[in-house]
Amino acid sequence: MRRAAAAENLGLTFGFVAVALFAGSLPATRLAVESLDANFVTAARAAIAGLIALPVLLAARRPPPWRDLPKLALAALCLVAGFPGFTALALRALPASHGGVVLGAMPLATAAFAALVDRDRPSPAFWACSGLGAALVVGFALSRGGGALRPADALLLAAVASAAAGYTWSAQLSRRMSARDVVSWIVVLSLPISLPLSLLWRPTDLGAAAPAAWAGLAYVGVVSMYLGYFAWNAGLALSGVARVSQVQLLQPFLTFAIAAALLGERTDAETGICAVAVFALVLASRRTRVAAQRTANAEA
Repeated sequence: MRRAAAAENLGLTFGFVAVALFAGSLPATRLAVESLDANFVTAARAAIAGLIALPVLLAARRPPPWRDLPKLALAALCLVAGFPGFTALALRALPASHGGVVLGAMPLATAAFAALVDRDRPSPAFWACSGLGAALVVGFALSRGGGALRPADALLLAAVASAAAGYTWSAQLSRRMSARDVVSWIVVLSLPISLPLSLLWRPTDLGAAAPAAWAGLAYVGVVSMYLGYFAWNAGLALSGVARVSQVQLLQPFLTFAIAAALLGERTDAETGICAVAVFALVLASRRTRVAAQRTANAEA
């Protein structure tokens, strides 16, 4: 019992470290796409991570994970192409703080996807909170778009779905191999696509892009795309996807603080109220889920 509790606490700690690192992703992406093409940013961040991971795997003498290639490919599609691509395209038109609110639904989406894939049995109250949270996020996007979802908001919602799926598949893989190896193989297997596309979409004049844009690209390539996933995958494997995903409740607030400090963005009252409401709903879903598990355990 104590060992299980210690493992769960360690997993939550890993999750918090990862969320603190991921919180800078939206502001860094916003900096990057201000003077770099969004397609280039998406491909280059994956290529940077892959070029770092390749010597790591070679030094560790890791054999190719043939058995897990299909799931690794799915995770790569979601985490290397889907989430970064949708986010970069959306942030050409939206401030990072706005994106932080919409991505605040990610814990709910991740827990829901994990429940479906891992055949868990969340309570009806959990699904009610999940549906309300999704409705709140869509309502916020509609209010900012004059009563209609803008393409950028739809892209952010697609990013949420991609991340939820990718996180779940990565966590499943991290139960059989180390968290480092999972993310390393994901970005290395993506290199045959990400590297040529980076060269194809690179700026014709590399010096024309602002230094801040290159700094933003470096952050999302090294930290968001690679190092952050060491802690994240380890946390998901130790404490479970649904439980650790709730640590992402803190991410919108950290993103707001970073966006204000780095980009000078100001968060209005409506944005803050929406973020707090999403926070409350996910907390409620977390409690209903634990209650359901305790009931099941007691019956057993």
